[in-house]
Amino acid sequence: MTWTAPRTERTTSLSTLGMLPERQLLEGWLNWHRETLLAKCAGLDAARLATAAVEPSNLTLLGLVRHMAEIERWWFRRSFAGEPVGDVFTGASDGDEGFDGVDPADAERDFGRYRAEITACDAAVAGRALDETFMSTPAAGLSLRAVYVLMIQEYARHNGHADLLRERTDGVTGD
Repeated sequence: MTWTAPRTERTTSLSTLGMLPERQLLEGWLNWHRETLLAKCAGLDAARLATAAVEPSNLTLLGLVRHMAEIERWWFRRSFAGEPVGDVFTGASDGDEGFDGVDPADAERDFGRYRAEITACDAAVAGRALDETFMSTPAAGLSLRAVYVLMIQEYARHNGHADLLRERTDGVTGD
C-alpha cells in the first residue's frame, strides 16, 4: 500500500489569536502556518507529493515540507539556541535547503522528520524571552521575536506556493 499524507486537525483558531498575549500570538500564528502546510499535503500519496505541478518550477509539496524542516532547524535550533546540529536532509542529492533530492519513497520519513523538527524547535525556545538575542552569524543581534516573525513570513510565502501546487495537483483549494 502507498503511503498517504495524513489529515491534519487544526489546533489553532484564527478567531482567538487576536486575544492572546504576544508570545502566544506569535506561537499561534506559526502553528497555524505549520498546520496549513500539512493541510495542503493531506490526502495526497507520496508520488503526488513529489510531483512538480507548476512548470517550469521543480517545486513540490514534499520539497516544501523538507525545506521548512531545514529552515525551522536553522533559525530556532542552530542560530538562536546554538545547538550543534547539522542539516535535516543531507547528501549529494539533498541540496538547496531540502528542495532537491525529493523521492516519493522517502515521503513518510520526510514528514516524520518535519514533525520531529517542529517538536525540537519548540523545545529549543521554550521558556526563552522574546527579547533574547543571539550572536551567531549571519543573524547576530536578532531577537527570538524577530525569528518568530521571520518564520511566519517564510511559511506564509511558501504556503502560497503550496496553494498553487495543490490546486494544480488535484484541484483542491482552500485550507
